[in-house]
Amino acid sequence: MSDHPAAKPSGGILKWALWGVAVLGVAAVLYIMGSALIKPDGGGSLKRLAKGEMAKLETPLPPSRAPDHVFYDAGGQPVRLADFKGQVVVMNIWATWCGPCVLEMPTLAALQKSYAGRPVKVVAISVDRDQDLDKARAFIGQHAPLDFYIDRERKISFVLSPPAAGMPTTVIYGRDGVERARLAGEADWTSPEARAVIDSVLAGG
Repeated sequence: MSDHPAAKPSGGILKWALWGVAVLGVAAVLYIMGSALIKPDGGGSLKRLAKGEMAKLETPLPPSRAPDHVFYDAGGQPVRLADFKGQVVVMNIWATWCGPCVLEMPTLAALQKSYAGRPVKVVAISVDRDQDLDKARAFIGQHAPLDFYIDRERKISFVLSPPAAGMPTTVIYGRDGVERARLAGEADWTSPEARAVIDSVLAGG
């Protein structure tokens, strides 16, 4: 029987093993951080805010970027949601023939006014027919400080992922242009619950 002690791993091998574990640990942390940039918390914090006026709030999984769909401003210039990147965008799909849309519009105007000077933009996009264009423009004109936008092709509801279920539909995008939440149906956007949702998205920007 040999009187030599059992072979032990050399210091060099042990050192490299420890380095390997450390590298894997760093990689795991970077992966988690990278995932958080796309899906900050899986919508968890916003789900907790789905109550009261925001009870119907939904958070997308997986989240998607704003569609590259062209609509138009009051001057007829083409606009895309990407043009508002850097701001929290509260995109509302509406029409003058939609009763709930008309009822909630003053609260969206009040929401925009309450965030004056902060990176929050309410983008109310009309899907009215061409013959109702003047009516829609006049209606928004009564709800300053909202700007008028029109989707001439009336496709905005269908290019969303998933498509909007009906009107009104309000989609909230973070400052990175990624959808954070949406709400189908009328809501009071001056409510404390609505402010809590916008403040949460603004903070997580």
